[in-house]
Amino acid sequence: MAVNHSAQSPDASDAQSSAAAVPAVLSVSPPSGSSAGGTPVIITGTGFTNATAVRFGATPSPSFTVNSDTQITATAPLGTGTVQVTVTTPGGTSNQFVTYSYVATPAPVLTSVSPVSGPSGGGTSVTLSGSGFSGASVVRFGAVSASFVVVSGTQIIATAPAGSGTVQVTVTGPGGTSNGVPFTYTTVSVPVLTSVAPASGPAAGGTTVTLTGAGLATAGAVRFGSTPATSFTVVSDTHITAVAPAGTGTVQVTVTTPGGTSNGVSYTYSVTPALSGVSPNQGPTSGGNTVTLTGTDLTGTTAVTFGATPATSFTVLSATQISAVVPAATPGPVDITVTTPGGTSTLQSAYFYVSTPVLAGVAPPSGPLSGGNTVTLTGVHLVEATAVRFGATAATTFTVVSDTQITAVVPPGADGPVDITVTTAGGTSNAVTYTYLAAPAVTTVVPNQGPTAGGITLTLTGTRLAQTTKVLVGGNPAGFTVVSDTHLVADALPGPAGPVDVTVTTPGGTSAPQPYTRVGTPGI
Repeated sequence: MAVNHSAQSPDASDAQSSAAAVPAVLSVSPPSGSSAGGTPVIITGTGFTNATAVRFGATPSPSFTVNSDTQITATAPLGTGTVQVTVTTPGGTSNQFVTYSYVATPAPVLTSVSPVSGPSGGGTSVTLSGSGFSGASVVRFGAVSASFVVVSGTQIIATAPAGSGTVQVTVTGPGGTSNGVPFTYTTVSVPVLTSVAPASGPAAGGTTVTLTGAGLATAGAVRFGSTPATSFTVVSDTHITAVAPAGTGTVQVTVTTPGGTSNGVSYTYSVTPALSGVSPNQGPTSGGNTVTLTGTDLTGTTAVTFGATPATSFTVLSATQISAVVPAATPGPVDITVTTPGGTSTLQSAYFYVSTPVLAGVAPPSGPLSGGNTVTLTGVHLVEATAVRFGATAATTFTVVSDTQITAVVPPGADGPVDITVTTAGGTSNAVTYTYLAAPAVTTVVPNQGPTAGGITLTLTGTRLAQTTKVLVGGNPAGFTVVSDTHLVADALPGPAGPVDVTVTTPGGTSAPQPYTRVGTPGI
C-alpha cells in the first residue's frame, strides 16, 4: 500500500533501529527538472519500506509517497545545479551517487489574450495563451493584479480587474515576468438578456435555444451557469442561438461581450422521464379509448406517441401520471413513447391493438323464454371476449373455445328476436339474431280417438306450431307435417287401448298434453 509523507526534520528517523537494511537508490526519473521545484520524480531502488525522508541534496522533498519497497514518488523542492538524491529509512540513508539536475526556469511568454477588450468595470473572463505558465504567481492588467486560474503550461484564465484605456497584460512565474500583450478597456454597454426559449432541456445537453435581448452582436461567450455553451451563433444584436451543454438543475444563462456580462435568465435541466406502465394495455384498432400512463418525471410532457402515431390528446395529471386518448392503428403491439424537455422514455410493445370481433352465426338460433340452453357463436377475433349479451342482458355464462368460437348459456328473455353481441378489448361485434320462443299450445286433436292399430292421421290445432321439432303420441315420436303456425298433422301410432297424451315440442318448449284415446275392436 502506498504511504504519503510530507516534509519532516532531516534527522527524525536517524535514531531508530539500525537493524533494518540500508536503502539503495538506483535511478530517478526524470533526471532533471525546473529550479522552481514541483516536478514529480520517480525514485527506483530497494529497501524503501518505512522511508522517513527523501532529500535532493540537503533539501527535503516537500512530499513523497512510498509506492512499494522498490519505488517512491517524490516532489522535487526548489534548487539549483546537480544534487544527490537520497532516501532515509530506519535502516539508514542511501549512499549511491544518483543525481538530479535543476534546470533554470525561463520567463513565461504571452502570445495572446482573448477577448482583447472588456468593460472598464472589469469582470471579463480573459483567456491568456503562451508558454511557461506552470507555477505562475501573478497576472497583471497594467499595474493591477487579477484573479486567475492556471489551466495548463500554455493557458491561464484570468478575470480582468477594473481599469481604463489600454494596458499591458503580463504573467509572472518562477522564471520572471513575461512580455506584455495589450488589453483595452471599453465603455461599451453591458448586454441585456430578456428570455431563453425553450427554457428547459435534457441533462445531457444538446438543446438549441434562442436567446433574446439587446447588445448581443459582439458576444464572445455564452454560458449556462459556469459552463460554456457547446456552440453559439450571433444572429443579430437581439438574438443568439446556442446549444446547451450538459448540466443539472436550474442555471443562469449569460452572454459576455466587450461591454461585460449580461444579467442571467433561468434555464432548467430536466430529468429524463421514465415510463413504467399503461392501463389498460390493449384496445380497439379504431382508437378513441383513454389509457393511463404511469412513470416518473412526466411533468412538462410535450408528446405521447403510440408507435409512430401521436396520441389523439393527452393530459399530464401529475409527475407520475398521464391520461392519453389512443389513436387509431392496425392490429398488433406498439411502443408507447413520452417526450419531455428532459428527453424521451419508451415502453417496448406496451400497448396492443385488438381487432373488432365479428360474429357470423349462432346455433341454435332460438330457444325458450326461460333460457338455460347453450348456443354456439361463430366468428373471428373472439379470443379475448369480455362479455356476451342477448339484447341488453348478459349471457348466464360463456366460454371462449377459440378465436372463432364461443359457447354461451342463454339468459331468460321475452318472446321475440334479440341481438347477440360479443365485446372484447377491440370493441363490440356486429349482431346476430336469436329468437326467444314461447312454448307451443295444442288446443284440439281431431279425431280424439282411433283404433289400437293406428294408421289414421290426427290434425292438431293450436298456436306456435311452425317450429315443431317433435310430436309424441303416448310418449313415442310420431311422424308429422307442419301445415301452418296453427296446424299440423301427425300419425296416430298403434298401441293398447286406452287414453294417451299428445304433445308438441318446439325450441320454445313442449305443449301441455292433449288426450287421445285408442279404442279396441269390439268382440262378437
